Amino acid sequence: MNIVTAMRERVERISARGSLDVEASALPERAGELTDDVLLSTMRELAALANDATRLQAVLAGVAAHRSRREDGHAGLAATLGHASPVALIQAVTGGTKADASRQVRVGESLLAVSGARGGGAATTADPVSDDLVPPWRRSLRQALLEGALTAAQHDAIRAGLGEPPTGDDERVHEAWALAAEGLIDEAGSLTVEELAKRSRTMRDLLDPTGAESRSARRYEGREFRMWIDAEGQHRARIAFDDEMALWLRTVRDSALRPRRGGPRFVTADERAAADELAGDPRSNEQLEYDLVMDLIRAGALASHEDVFGARQPGVRMIVVKDVVGPRDPLGRLLAVGHAEDGGDALAGSIIDRALCMHGSRIVTTDGHGNPLDVGREQRLYTARQRIALAARDGGCLWPECNRPASSCEAHHCDHFGEHGGRTDIDRGVLLCRFHHMLLHNRGWRITRDGHGPFILHPPPGEGSPRALVSKAAWRWAWDPPPPAERGGWRHPDVAREPAGARPG
Repeated sequence: MNIVTAMRERVERISARGSLDVEASALPERAGELTDDVLLSTMRELAALANDATRLQAVLAGVAAHRSRREDGHAGLAATLGHASPVALIQAVTGGTKADASRQVRVGESLLAVSGARGGGAATTADPVSDDLVPPWRRSLRQALLEGALTAAQHDAIRAGLGEPPTGDDERVHEAWALAAEGLIDEAGSLTVEELAKRSRTMRDLLDPTGAESRSARRYEGREFRMWIDAEGQHRARIAFDDEMALWLRTVRDSALRPRRGGPRFVTADERAAADELAGDPRSNEQLEYDLVMDLIRAGALASHEDVFGARQPGVRMIVVKDVVGPRDPLGRLLAVGHAEDGGDALAGSIIDRALCMHGSRIVTTDGHGNPLDVGREQRLYTARQRIALAARDGGCLWPECNRPASSCEAHHCDHFGEHGGRTDIDRGVLLCRFHHMLLHNRGWRITRDGHGPFILHPPPGEGSPRALVSKAAWRWAWDPPPPAERGGWRHPDVAREPAGARPG
């Protein structure tokens, strides 16, 4: 369907809800009268309409940028209107931020894919678009955005996160980037833009471990700490972290503040008392984080971890797939990419190598589906060792669209311990954050599993179709590579699969 026609039809469907066709001053009152179903459907229509407009706006921004090329000098469109760059022109027209204007130009130029030179003059049209000019791995991205399967923000996140393949004409490398882009397009509907960008960067590091090492080294060289005093006399500081220390400090923060940040529920009386005390603390989360860092600096190595961190000693668990540990480069650095257990951040081989040297390792053996094999412990709660295995398999809360890390999750028995006499086995349990664990038990949701197939999330009766739960682990490709014909692997026969183009544009 033509994009303007689609936009017109969306506007007509919104207009059919006559209660909203009022003076702007009356909108809040009328909107408050909408039923839940009408409210949500209208929000979806507006989101799709906004995405259609954003796509059209990006293409027009690309044309404007093409007509404002540097080689056109003062004859370019932006210069003739008194703007120093296409971004400045777009920002002036839209009234948005420089970041928004920059993204519109980036996305628009990638969609336009123009070639050759054009004549001067502001009214000259761009040259014909040729799909052959788009790098093969970016063609699926371009098509997904044009067809509305991706938003401009999602397109930009994937393209920037994957970066460019290493230089060279190796078709296998470009094919790997193309498959990665297609897989990320499929996942885009279930991830926030921030998570999609992070997943894209992780995928790039998996495809290019040599480049991951150099990128990690640049971030390490870029580490810095700077303090200054502003005009009001407030002492301020700025920190640029290297990969490892950022993970470590984030774990320190999450361990100390988990009652404030949606962590798992506490079991012992002392833990509950400490959690209640922290929950009632009048300080903001940011003030608590500041005081924590200051306490950490002052206490140093003299304090026990309970004095500073509470019940859970902080630490960064790193996961690496054993069978894909590669050779070493001329400097002796490990050519493999590992991941942080929480969040799946990619870690260069040199960081993994040093962690192995300092702390050793613990092996979690899995079958071909990624299921840990050390199962069969009949007890009420999952042990610490079992939780490590669950974290390695699930990568965090398994609920769709949830991005809570493994350390903030609780282990859920798919076969209820009391009702079904369920065993506390790894292959019958999943990680869920506290919110979704309570939602599941309180609202009638269920999670089932047939053998070693995927875990299936069943909503309450009449509230939708079952959905297959997908591991959030960045390393899951080791046991679940995307099939070339249909990405997503095995799916339950009762699970409805949403068409790629059905997501809001």
